[in-house]
Amino acid sequence: MHLGLSATYALALVTGALAVPSQELDTRQTPWKSTAITSHAEPWAFAFLPDNRIIVNERRGNMKLVDPVAKTQGTITGVPSVAYGGQGGLHDIALHPKYAENGIVYISYAESGSGGAGGAVARAKLTLSGSGGALSGLEVIWRHSQRASGGLQFACRLLFGPDGALWISSGEINQMTPAQSMTGNLGKMIKLYDNGTAFAGNPFASQGAIQAQIWSLGHRNPLGIDWDAQGRLWEVEMGPMGGDELNLIQPGANYGWPLVSQGKHYDGRTIPAHSTRPEFAPPKAFWVPVISPAGLIIYKGDLFSSWKGNAIITGLSSQSIVRVTITGDTAKEAQRISMGKRMRGIREDKDGAIWVIEDGANGRLLKLTPN
Repeated sequence: MHLGLSATYALALVTGALAVPSQELDTRQTPWKSTAITSHAEPWAFAFLPDNRIIVNERRGNMKLVDPVAKTQGTITGVPSVAYGGQGGLHDIALHPKYAENGIVYISYAESGSGGAGGAVARAKLTLSGSGGALSGLEVIWRHSQRASGGLQFACRLLFGPDGALWISSGEINQMTPAQSMTGNLGKMIKLYDNGTAFAGNPFASQGAIQAQIWSLGHRNPLGIDWDAQGRLWEVEMGPMGGDELNLIQPGANYGWPLVSQGKHYDGRTIPAHSTRPEFAPPKAFWVPVISPAGLIIYKGDLFSSWKGNAIITGLSSQSIVRVTITGDTAKEAQRISMGKRMRGIREDKDGAIWVIEDGANGRLLKLTPN
């Protein structure tokens, strides 16, 4: 959870190891035309269907079916009960790689239980009818290994990989130390088969059932994941007071939370910097003060041709879209575009247009195309 920025943190922007005054970034006019499609109550994520309609998840537990041409929306029923509160609720959505054949979708959400709330991932059959639809046969295939009160830092972004694996970015639900524990799946990148079983060849497969799920560890609140054209997995996560990170995810790597960070604890206590612990994988870029990253794409289209291969990140507290250039294994913020709203989800459509969704009440689904 990000709180207000201190005066000290507000003095400088830090990207990677280089302090760059914000006025030196690319501040040219907004590079796109923004078209509002629909408005939603606390939207969190969205996904494109093969017929170009769009599913939008709203955090209170509502799933909407959007017709982007008519700019209308209907309701999809059968959504499970969610633990709404804090940052919790209905979160991400992903289509099975063979959705056109099997109609299966995957959702992540916070669910209540003994000890509080934890993240869960379920799959279900989606049947569309008219302007809406219904989920049926819902099956929970993965859960956080523990729950906590407070409703913070579930993450649980969903992404299918080139090999058909399901990836889950698992937050540490504000418990910190479980991110380093190999006896639980909090604060980890998770790699599974589509039925929820651990993917063969995961780096800790020989250590036990929980460990077999884990691809990397030491994450705080990983809210964006995507592949680049080389098949590498990138991830953005919220740091504490300062220290948001863009990471290149490697098998078996430990990204250090909560033992290292470029930020501080909210009570002002310092955290050792990444440079003090070289055994932990350092971020490729980081931000002090925070941008509060909530979503990520690695742009692959042609509409914004000069952006191909760039990371495009939606920011909550920064109310911006942040563009980061990636060269080999290095990354650097190149542009920050003010949106005037907290920005949540982001996707790229098959034509290369960028779609984003605003956070909060009356959050708009926006289509961004070049000026």
